[in-house]
Amino acid sequence: NSTATVHRGELLDYVGVKTFDKRGRVDGEHRFLGLWTSTAYHGSPRDIPVLRRKVERVIEHFGLDPASHDGKAVLNVLETYPRDELFQAGIPDLVRIVRGVVNLYERRTVRLLVRRDPYHRFYSCLVYVPRDRYNTEVRQRIEQIAREGFAGESVESHAQISGSSHARVHVVVRTDPAQRHRADLAAIERRIAEAALTWADRLREVLAERRGEAAALALAGRYRQAFPLAYQDDVAPAEALADIDRLESLRQSPRVLQLNLHRPPGQRRERVHLKIVRLGDPVPISDVLPMLENFGLRVIAERPYELAWPEGGSAWIQDFELEHRDAVAIDIARIEANFREAFAAAWSGAVENDGFNRLLLGAELAARQVVVLRAFCRYLLQTGVPFSQASMERALGANPGIARNLVRLFEARFQPAAARSRRGGPRGAETLAAQIRSGLDGVSSLDEDRILRAYLTLVQAMLRTNFYQQGADGAPKSYLSFKLDPAKIPDLPLPRPKFEIFVYSPRVEGVHLRMGYVARGGLRWSDRREDFRTEILGLMKAQNVKNTLIVPVGAKGGFVVKRPPAGRGEDVQAEVVACYQTFIRGLLDLTDNILAGRIVPPPRLVRHDGDDPYLVVAADKGTATFSDIANAISAEYGFWLSDAFASGGSAGYDHKKMGITARGGWECVKRHFRELGIDTQKMDFTVVGVGDMSGDVFGNGMLLSRHIRLQAAFDHRHIFIDPAPDPAASFAERARLFALPRSSWDDYDRRKLARGGGIFARTAKSIALPAEARALLGLEAASATPNEIMRAILRAPVDLLWNGGIGTYVKAQDERNAEVGDRANDALRINGRELRAKVVGEGGNLGLTQRGRVEYALAGGRLNTDFIDNSAGVNTSDVEVNIKILLNPLVAERKLSRGDRNRLLSRQTSEVASLVLRNNYLQSQALSTLEAQSAARLPEFQHLIRSLERSGELSRALEFLPSDDELAERRKSGIGLTRPELAILLAYSKIWLNNHLLASDVPEDPYLSAELERYFPAPVRERFPRAIARHRLRREIIATATTNSLVNRMGPTFVPRAQEDTGAGPAQVARAYSAAREIFAMRALWEHIEALDNKVPAGLQYEGSFQTSRLLRHATYWLLTSRSSLQVDAAVGEFRAGVRALEAEIPQALTGAELTRFEESRARLAASGMPPPLASRVASRSTPRSISSRSRPRTA
Repeated sequence: NSTATVHRGELLDYVGVKTFDKRGRVDGEHRFLGLWTSTAYHGSPRDIPVLRRKVERVIEHFGLDPASHDGKAVLNVLETYPRDELFQAGIPDLVRIVRGVVNLYERRTVRLLVRRDPYHRFYSCLVYVPRDRYNTEVRQRIEQIAREGFAGESVESHAQISGSSHARVHVVVRTDPAQRHRADLAAIERRIAEAALTWADRLREVLAERRGEAAALALAGRYRQAFPLAYQDDVAPAEALADIDRLESLRQSPRVLQLNLHRPPGQRRERVHLKIVRLGDPVPISDVLPMLENFGLRVIAERPYELAWPEGGSAWIQDFELEHRDAVAIDIARIEANFREAFAAAWSGAVENDGFNRLLLGAELAARQVVVLRAFCRYLLQTGVPFSQASMERALGANPGIARNLVRLFEARFQPAAARSRRGGPRGAETLAAQIRSGLDGVSSLDEDRILRAYLTLVQAMLRTNFYQQGADGAPKSYLSFKLDPAKIPDLPLPRPKFEIFVYSPRVEGVHLRMGYVARGGLRWSDRREDFRTEILGLMKAQNVKNTLIVPVGAKGGFVVKRPPAGRGEDVQAEVVACYQTFIRGLLDLTDNILAGRIVPPPRLVRHDGDDPYLVVAADKGTATFSDIANAISAEYGFWLSDAFASGGSAGYDHKKMGITARGGWECVKRHFRELGIDTQKMDFTVVGVGDMSGDVFGNGMLLSRHIRLQAAFDHRHIFIDPAPDPAASFAERARLFALPRSSWDDYDRRKLARGGGIFARTAKSIALPAEARALLGLEAASATPNEIMRAILRAPVDLLWNGGIGTYVKAQDERNAEVGDRANDALRINGRELRAKVVGEGGNLGLTQRGRVEYALAGGRLNTDFIDNSAGVNTSDVEVNIKILLNPLVAERKLSRGDRNRLLSRQTSEVASLVLRNNYLQSQALSTLEAQSAARLPEFQHLIRSLERSGELSRALEFLPSDDELAERRKSGIGLTRPELAILLAYSKIWLNNHLLASDVPEDPYLSAELERYFPAPVRERFPRAIARHRLRREIIATATTNSLVNRMGPTFVPRAQEDTGAGPAQVARAYSAAREIFAMRALWEHIEALDNKVPAGLQYEGSFQTSRLLRHATYWLLTSRSSLQVDAAVGEFRAGVRALEAEIPQALTGAELTRFEESRARLAASGMPPPLASRVASRSTPRSISSRSRPRTA
């Protein structure tokens, strides 16, 4: 038991040589203490006599030839046997041990071979371990197990690793000889075998146990080298099995993430672990940390593990230790499924990564339930609430019970099964609403209270939602849309639409506002992400007044692309189209269909309103070519309007090809110039403009007269200057540019420019201007910035400013740029009083603010409004839609082929254009007649404004109409309302009257069915009279036509004043007017007067119009006061013949003052240039009382 102090620090060997006496008895011993020499250890045992005999006896025991294979194997064991053991072991022990070692060859097992010291001082253990399993840790474990198994006091070991399949560890366990311990060798061997197993071996065992041998073999082969050591140290094989399943799932169907929420034993309840498994690259920490924080979790630690497969490819397992930010216990069983779904959705972008996700844990809401609350927030932000999204997140997070009840209220009202159950429906919803209101009493924060009440209001104002609808794959839709009743949302900005649809998704948001059941308007791609509803509301308001010409009332929609891709324009356009399609689907999801004449609601939709099947859209900014896309979705939904859903598609009217919007505006421009004594089609005139020749409105507009002298223009790319253009040459060059597939001012042939002209890039820092250009623009400096030049163009002293571009360029002097809402053009914008053009034509929308228009008009400028000038586009679309509504049922019934329908639409393009342009002509004429009398009739107009205000039809502030004080000042100055202001009154009076007519039986009057027929082009009237009579919008068409005729001819004050004077309602006034118009054959007379354009002064024509309106006023009043009930056809039949007979007798039938008045009027009209026969007819209308009274039928 002593250790050597020299040579090697090992226990000394003790060799005892006994001595014997003569009688053979031991009488002594020679004792040798020391260490064997190196020769004894390294030499062959067959060269050491005592060992040679042992080797020979062992081989003899096995009966083997030393030269044989087995003999060599036994010999190799003995040659490599621990030399000390070979010296000490007896033959039986050697035979036993050698047999065990030889039988071990090529078997991947662990073997323990033990020899007990005869004096019970130690156990000598040979442990054989498969070489690839052996390492220092395994050796240490073997030592520990041996010491415990043999009750040892100490242990020492020596390892041998050679070229064989096993590593050998010789362990000597020192024991107390006085203790007699019975060791369980089998148990010790099992423990060593288990300790010698690698992590991969244990994994294979688990796989075999749970997946079967075949699967275990395949998976073990794939993963035994894949897991890093750090993972093996941290994760038990049984636990790794679940990770393998996740990895296999990813390999079979690659997805972004596999997730597991778990809690290791002993972990605190407020902490959990999130394991994220992902192929390829790891989840970036900078991305995942904010996401987890938005779920209300703090990241305590992360353990990342990279896996690599031998055949290539990698994966990452990231184990995050998380803690609830409020130290609240986390119930994994309750939230795991929801959390996994929500986190994966947030990671993939299917839901947004924001603080609303905190409600998943805080209020125990599902991911889609959270989407509802998030969508409400996004809508409220668009309405201008004084709270940020973060404030709303905090308010809901601080009141999880109310948040849950808001979702439950939503579900009670709109989940199809719940809405029909006892717990749902109106009673259940009211109970939940009461609970929410009760809960609000306990909310101490005023801001939180206001936010939560806004949410409650929104749920209760909701009429429909697609939340419970499913896609073709049976999964919930990736977007949410809901329809609202704005009248139930008190804090909405004015004007409030009749209905509103909001579409929300992480990819797109949009809103559709409409003023009535039958409404239409364009859908635009907005770039105003923060306040697109404000933009759309303003456009809807403008659209509503523009739509007074057509059947539907105003509507407008717009969407924003929330995740525009960086890079190529094609990628951006593809994303815009995808967002537009989502927006369209969101609208159609909530719109009723008509099948076989029956209203069919969308599937899985609870309706809290009446039937609502009319939804028509149109192109707008950014969506000019999307009509076919919209109509394809209409076909996908089987929507009853088919390709009438979106006008202007491949089977519709091409507005640019027709030039219809510009042509409509040009009718207004021509009228302005006629009133100035200029015929734009025969006389040269100067123009500046906004736009370029590739544009629809600007390009078409600048080709509507060969006498245009376009001196300057600009668009978003270039500035065009031509100080002294040749009308013919410049017209030809503009026509060439317009005909190109794509063009800009840069394509203009510079040789066609006059001296001093040029094409300049707006990106230039400074532009040198020739003297001629400076003189045109009123600039003194030799050079100017592009903005200075464009401002000068807007201020140029020309005949016409033609706006055909996008942007707002003119405001009022006291109007701030921030109020205009067009930040991109703040640097260009001028004030209305700075405009020096004689006339402004508004081919584009919003080129001037309304206050800017009024300021310009008060300074002597001539203009209408954009909704008057550019109404022809929307008018054409409406006619197209209504023709398709007429013809599509015939196509469905196979009475008309789709090809024949399309050819019919194409053949009547010119007539449709004429019908539309007629409306532009008449509206601008109505404004001119009103303007001519404006100062004199100012009290009338003021009275109308007050009346419309009292009825809630009009907001003076919203429409920038003058206050009573301002009107008083104008009256003193002899100034009336300007044309832009009169346009507002004209539009609102039409809206008011149209609503009254639709609420009456006027559209059912048989005589007025002629209005329905006149609405359609002749080919349709002739071929399909019965279909026209059955038209789904026959009432609306008749009401619209009657309204337009009455207000255009009689002015906006006529019906309200007739009501007050006669006590008749609007419907009766409309009947009486229609009868009087037919009785006196006014249509023919008006045509004769209008045929005098550019032949007589415009004022003379308007005088003729005044005379006819006087007659109609008196005739209408007489009919109203002389008949208790009135039918148009009866009145016409009763009086028309008498009136025509009386006209033939004039002037013979007149006497006295009436004759004098007639003759003076006829003479004045004829002297001014009116043809004498027409002058006589007009003059006869100057004696309305006499004609009205004399036209009574004679009775027998």
